[in-house]
Amino acid sequence: MRIIFMGTPDFSVPVLDALVEAGHDIAAVYCQPPRRAGRGKKERPSPVQLRAEALGLTVRHPVSLRDDAAVSEFCALQADIAVVVAYGLILPQPILDAPARGCLNIHASLLPRWRGAAPIHRAIMAGDARTGVCIMQMEAGLDTGPVLLRAETDIGAEETTSALHDRLSAMGADLIVQALQSLDALSPDPQPETGVTYAEKIDKAEARVDWTRPAVEIDRLIRGLSAFPGAWTEIAGQRVKLLASRRAAGSGTPGMVLDDGLTIACGNGAVSLLRLQRAGKGAQSAETFLRGCPVPKGTQL
Repeated sequence: MRIIFMGTPDFSVPVLDALVEAGHDIAAVYCQPPRRAGRGKKERPSPVQLRAEALGLTVRHPVSLRDDAAVSEFCALQADIAVVVAYGLILPQPILDAPARGCLNIHASLLPRWRGAAPIHRAIMAGDARTGVCIMQMEAGLDTGPVLLRAETDIGAEETTSALHDRLSAMGADLIVQALQSLDALSPDPQPETGVTYAEKIDKAEARVDWTRPAVEIDRLIRGLSAFPGAWTEIAGQRVKLLASRRAAGSGTPGMVLDDGLTIACGNGAVSLLRLQRAGKGAQSAETFLRGCPVPKGTQL
């Protein structure tokens, strides 16, 4: 099929690779414009742009798809279908209508649960036991379209958003190839009106750990915000990101270090910190972290 691919972050790259490997004709790749980042504030192309250019594909990164010129340029590609995954721009109706067979979205949740911007983070933070990927026929509403295919997976007891992100990306790549192969045989399944939840964009204000919360909530927060933006606390006056954890036995004053291995008392129960990161340093296991930054039993976080 002649496909317009629309995606921006790392999550989208395996999907683009899978479409190319399946032999589809990629008419153009749409992604977000390069952003200024780093100390020098140089423009940094997105992961999808870098991969598309390496594959020799045409790349476009309009700031908006709402002006007549952008719509005309999109329509002129005469695509059979558009595949959209974590693109980052709302598609207006003229764009949705342009491909002969519409636009398909790869969404990293079991719709209608976790429509919106941060479905992987929110699933872990809410304590969901399962999640998955849906191939959805796009319409004007926010992730409201009928579902063509879905695949489910368990969320591991110690799984982080980073690890689940990679698994769901690979699942989405496989599922979209299946969907395109059997498109004529698929029946769109309208989403039920019950069970709708919204995965709001992560606010950095959510990331500071409140040790008075129950251990189960703190563990979910740490794993759900790993690796980005990263839950954090202060240790010896330094801001430290907490990147992996597990629930542990123990109790005490919330925020109190209960042993020499970074088990921390919560409002109810305790968590063991497994992976941490100080400012300007790389991520470290708890054992390595403690060698460079001792945190004795009885320390109050």
